[in-house]
Amino acid sequence: MDTIGATCLLPGERALACPQENRPPLLDSSELECLKQFEVTRSQLQQIQVSLLGCMERALKGKADSAPAVRMLPTYVGSVPHGTEKGDFLVLELGATGASLRVLWVTLTGTEGYKVEPRSQEFVIPQDVVVGAGQQLFDFAAHCLSEFLDAQPVGNQPLQLGFSFSFPCHQTSLDRSTLISWTKGFKCSGVEGQDVVQLLRDAIQRKGTYNIDVVAVVNDTVGTMMGCELGAGPCEVGLIVDTGTNACYMEEARHVAALDEDRGRTCVSVEWGSFSDDGALAPVLTTFDHVLDQGSLNPGAQRFEKMIGGLYLGELVRLVLAHLAQHGALFGGHTSPALLSPGSLLLEHVAEMEDPQLRQGDTCPDASDAELVQRVCAAVCSRAARLCAAALAAVLARLQHSREQRALQVAVATGGQVFERHPRFHNILKETVMHLAPECEVSFIPSVDGGGRGVAMVTAVAARLAAHRQLLEETLAPFQLNHEQLGAVQAQMREAMVRGLRGEASSLRMLPTYVRATPDGSERGDFLALDLGGTNFRVLVVHVTEGGVQITNQVYSIPEGVAQGSGQQLFDHIVDCIVDFQQRQGLSGQSLPLGFTFSFPCKQLGLDQGILLNWTKGFNASDCEGQDVVCLLREAIRRRQAVELNVVAIVNDTVGTMMSCGYEDPRCEMGLIVGTGTNACYMEELRNVTSVAGDSGHMCINMEWGAFGDDGSLGLLSTCFDAIVDQASINPGKQRFEKMISGMYLGEIVRHILLHLTSCGVLFRGRQAQCLQTKDIFKTKFLSEIESDSLALRQVRAILEDLGLLLTSDDALMVREVCQAVSRRAARLCGAGVAAVVEKIRENRGLEVLTVSVGVDGTLYKMHPHFSSLVATTVRELAPRCAVSFLQSEDGSGKGAALVTAVACRLAQTAQV
Repeated sequence: MDTIGATCLLPGERALACPQENRPPLLDSSELECLKQFEVTRSQLQQIQVSLLGCMERALKGKADSAPAVRMLPTYVGSVPHGTEKGDFLVLELGATGASLRVLWVTLTGTEGYKVEPRSQEFVIPQDVVVGAGQQLFDFAAHCLSEFLDAQPVGNQPLQLGFSFSFPCHQTSLDRSTLISWTKGFKCSGVEGQDVVQLLRDAIQRKGTYNIDVVAVVNDTVGTMMGCELGAGPCEVGLIVDTGTNACYMEEARHVAALDEDRGRTCVSVEWGSFSDDGALAPVLTTFDHVLDQGSLNPGAQRFEKMIGGLYLGELVRLVLAHLAQHGALFGGHTSPALLSPGSLLLEHVAEMEDPQLRQGDTCPDASDAELVQRVCAAVCSRAARLCAAALAAVLARLQHSREQRALQVAVATGGQVFERHPRFHNILKETVMHLAPECEVSFIPSVDGGGRGVAMVTAVAARLAAHRQLLEETLAPFQLNHEQLGAVQAQMREAMVRGLRGEASSLRMLPTYVRATPDGSERGDFLALDLGGTNFRVLVVHVTEGGVQITNQVYSIPEGVAQGSGQQLFDHIVDCIVDFQQRQGLSGQSLPLGFTFSFPCKQLGLDQGILLNWTKGFNASDCEGQDVVCLLREAIRRRQAVELNVVAIVNDTVGTMMSCGYEDPRCEMGLIVGTGTNACYMEELRNVTSVAGDSGHMCINMEWGAFGDDGSLGLLSTCFDAIVDQASINPGKQRFEKMISGMYLGEIVRHILLHLTSCGVLFRGRQAQCLQTKDIFKTKFLSEIESDSLALRQVRAILEDLGLLLTSDDALMVREVCQAVSRRAARLCGAGVAAVVEKIRENRGLEVLTVSVGVDGTLYKMHPHFSSLVATTVRELAPRCAVSFLQSEDGSGKGAALVTAVACRLAQTAQV
């Protein structure tokens, strides 16, 4: 090897001399001017950070130019490892370390803390192959695979391979990637614009030696991120500074326009080596950068990479040293063929020359030359580290914005020869990132085995996700009801309605309510209303005037001991609440007509007579079932003494909802409740109600449809999770329809599905969460929150983490899918029931087309983001000849009870006249 100058040799011959004293040398003006070009200010770094971030965001939105500064390429890696991955995987690395190719055999044990060292073999790619025909390159890769496997105990077993292909590609799936352009000195013909996975598969098939399935194509940066050791949290950024440079990170999928996906995350390869914003980079480009670029294989391209990548740092140093020597500032003005030969200085030479531990040797007696060479190396490499830090700070800023986090904690996996051979690079990078992104707490974690393990991990994660996806789909399949199944539910309900109206055996009681008309707008007066249907009890005074309805109410709680104590205790408590309300409202001593909303199954014998059939919703007061609840109320009133109340009507909350909406829309002839429980009522032709005399006019029928299916008719649709929830309820075998639809049970169904998926290893890394063992901990309101379209995945995770669940983004996605499946089934079953009712009304009246409104109340229907639309869609699907509008009731149970009372008073006055 030729000497650099008269007295100093290139590293590899003898170590370059270092100064004997730790003092800066005095530099002349040419030396100062030369090194000053490599200085970058904080404001310049911030400008690069802002400019690169802007390029990233435009590319994510699909608004980048035809030749974008950064490409932001989706890699179709949607999940990071969580420590359970296991199996044997083959890895082929091409382009990660220059003109070489590496094959690895990686064994993943699925056990944290225990590893099997990968077996690997590196092959040097001949230069004629690097710049030759593409087929020649891939045939060489297939030959290397076979040679490596010949030494392994493989046999005929199928092998899964991850392909690390470290060049800019347009990826359209995990195993499909089109080369955009060669970099790092490669220039194989016939490959750009081609799917490199298919080219490799073709070469493996031509070789025909082993059964190899190429599962995934992975950028080396992605492999670095995926091979990161699991720390306190997942690693979601990968950074490579090797022959070239790049970064990747986990982006919210909804922000990647190219994906058209709104769920989960995806790893995006930034491809920042091509960043070339003249406004940001021009101030930091030196004359040496321009000379290097013009002498490269791709002039004008990869400008940012040429300032950072290991392929170019040695050449920049060489150009500076040659310049200084030619101007007499170094080596006594002497140059050598080696110093003037492009490519003669490599990254390892730069690292060796910059090493402060080196000592002056006999071959380089001039200490000032040694110090100046070190300063040149330090200037070039320090600039590279700071520029890289600015780019990384842009990625961190993007993560902060997409996650909507003020303070970001993130692990960055680092890989590449520059990190491995140049310790100061990492230190400068870390320090600069701290200044540019002070609100980010960044942990830098070296990659394992240069990213090879990460490529295997991508393959393993893909296999794990595929297996988990299959288990999830199998678990949720029974909840996906098709048109035929829903049509069968509609037909079964229709048949049960007819049998119930005839007084025959049926799971639908079809109870007459003795409400014979809906409001016509002429009702007037003041009315009291009581509303008992849950853990809270309301007392209301309702003023019905020409201008509308005005309501004043007071909420009283019903202690659990009262709800499950004696009937006398319960009704005495109710009367005490009424008296308190009258005193607060100045109504003491007045005897206003009173409507009693009683939201439990009753058989009515008249408008003011209701026999309680059975308690639901957690009530179990003794000596009430089989009794007239109006009588029980009147007896409590008498026990109180000096209280006069005129109980006119007992009203189911569903009837109240219909009447409340009927005041606004005369076409409202059906009421629907979907809240803690579920029920429906509708206006039936009196001639069809065999238990009530008369054959003209209408009668509101309380269906008590929560019990639909108690005769076993829903058996084919019931899942093992429904059975578990039913058996754990206070009324096993009863209210089967309600238990598949209403808010009291949906959260429990979801909880048991989550327990099952955890036991299968699909969720929470297979670790049973203690909180999920607690009955009713998963509230139905969580379904509404988790399924909200406005919530980002991080907010979904926050809801679940508040429950004590430690989960990944994949877990959060799958929990959302479980919630969606359970609530969708509930809404579709509810829609099938509504379709049965409106079709019955249409056929009763012999109409080709029925226009009807349904009054609806209940927290599940009102609060769930998709429930109402799913119900409406199902009704349109199953009852196409019915034009159905849904009206949400405003205080239906209270206002409706008063309106039932008002209509009854109006009809009584009309009868007297």
